[in-house]
Amino acid sequence: MTDESPPAGPPERALLPTATARETLAALGALLHGHRLLAAAAAAVLVAGTAIGLLTAPLLGRVVDLVVEQRGTAALTLPMVLLLAVAVARGLATAVGNALVARLGETVLAGLREKFVARALHLPLDRVEQAGSGDLTSRVTGDVTVTTKAVRQALPEFSGALLTIVLTTAGLAVLDWRFLLAVLPVVPVHVLTVRWYMPRASRVYAAHRVASGALQHQLLDSIGGVRTVRAFRLGDAHSGLLRERSEAAVRLSLRGSRLVSGFFSRLNAAEFVGLASVLATGFVLVRDDAVSIGTATAAALYFHGLFNPLNAALFLIDEAQSAGASLARLVGVSQLPAEREPDGRAVPVDGSVKVDALSHAYAPGHPVLHEVDLDVRSGERVALVGASGAGKTTLAKLIAGVHEPSGGVIVLGGVDTRELGPAGVRRAVTMISQEVHVFAGPLADDLRLARPSASDAEVRAALERVGALEWAGALPQGVDTVVGEGGHRLTVTQAQQLALARLVLAGLPVAILDEATADAGSAGARVLERAAENALEGRTGLLVAHRLPQAAAADRIVVLDEGRVVESGTHAGLLAAGGRYAALWAAWSAGRGTPESPESPAT
Repeated sequence: MTDESPPAGPPERALLPTATARETLAALGALLHGHRLLAAAAAAVLVAGTAIGLLTAPLLGRVVDLVVEQRGTAALTLPMVLLLAVAVARGLATAVGNALVARLGETVLAGLREKFVARALHLPLDRVEQAGSGDLTSRVTGDVTVTTKAVRQALPEFSGALLTIVLTTAGLAVLDWRFLLAVLPVVPVHVLTVRWYMPRASRVYAAHRVASGALQHQLLDSIGGVRTVRAFRLGDAHSGLLRERSEAAVRLSLRGSRLVSGFFSRLNAAEFVGLASVLATGFVLVRDDAVSIGTATAAALYFHGLFNPLNAALFLIDEAQSAGASLARLVGVSQLPAEREPDGRAVPVDGSVKVDALSHAYAPGHPVLHEVDLDVRSGERVALVGASGAGKTTLAKLIAGVHEPSGGVIVLGGVDTRELGPAGVRRAVTMISQEVHVFAGPLADDLRLARPSASDAEVRAALERVGALEWAGALPQGVDTVVGEGGHRLTVTQAQQLALARLVLAGLPVAILDEATADAGSAGARVLERAAENALEGRTGLLVAHRLPQAAAADRIVVLDEGRVVESGTHAGLLAAGGRYAALWAAWSAGRGTPESPESPAT
């Protein structure tokens, strides 16, 4: 676990931004701009298919007239053949049109997804930590899923429904303008229904997405930090937070369900009013010999044919609200400014690290570091030791560029990190924590994430250097064995060795190990300590020490207490001084264990 966190009772997390409706539409317009030909083709085919389909009602009306006039069965041949031709032509046009719409939607969605992922991967780590991993995770999973479903299912249906409504309305007017007037009573019912529903739905769905993100983040915090929760006896508090955030998500979900029920009850009322009006109008016009029975039948069929597309279009507004809320969250991230690229002239000359008057606070008025000074020579190995909350991990993260310091200066290889920028710092410093991710795929590919150009020999050399080549070679397909999700499961020790092998391949001048052996157990920790020692050869090493024997092997030990450096020196020198480090060592020696046990609040 990390050794400190923001103080208790912080303000609400600064969630990643959500785009406004105008920004979302502008982003979609920009993505559609390069696919205008495909959009025009899809629209043309759908219009043609819908127009052909509308010939069905007049042809059925003609059949009715022929039957009423008793023309005989021979007269029905042509209308029936035409009905068959209309059905085939409409089916083909609709299939092609929907395929084109789906292709357009998938293309635009792929562009948005790529832009989102590219920007998410280059967000400042400090910004991601402020928002919480749950916020970004919920956007990558839930919001992408909702938007994808809308593009694949709702978009083709909505396009067809909208065209059917427009062209059917025109068809009613062609039959007789009075049939169009008969439909008008339906319009205010639908308008009022939509005006009642949309603002309420947009607020509920947007709030539900945020509540889901908060719930997911709380789950990650509680489950991922289970050791810390147990150590500090925070189980009841975390259970309460989970219950509170679950209830908030459920309440919003139920509000959405009630809105949908009210929405459809109003639509059913509109259908009854509209059909009654059209049938009454048809009765009057046929009685007055203004239209034939077949024409009145066609008008009724037209209006009846509006039921499904009209309800589908209005129902899809429901999905559109949910998808719009998710899409706005994706666009909000994709429009964030990327990290500043480093000045090409600002390149660290060596692996030295200099910290001058460094201060940091996660929240105003709660400083974690107080004007810390630290000077690490290139190639030196320095262990950071101290109790929980001493500031070890915060100092490591500041040097690694995860956070921006509240005050003070960090210099890497003679270059101020403000000149390098976060991206430039990551080209000089690599940080490995106890939470190591094993990417799904061949083990060799996982290693090449650190250096894609690495040869097979270099991959094996890196594994050998950290003591992992023997077990890697014993895997079913050797280094080509698929590991990670759905593949061969690695032990905690093996996963950390993999991370250390990446460190070797990356070849960066400064490496920070933040309690990288904490979860491995005693035997595994000793293996990892040897692996870490070998991996750090030739580079500067900063170790947030979990085990005091690991600190004792470092060139120098820096002891922090309440955000200040209180001691610095070699293992022997600090023991002779009889200070804070000597007390920690004595406690460890007496218990033949580590005073920094993850189960102890004193870590």
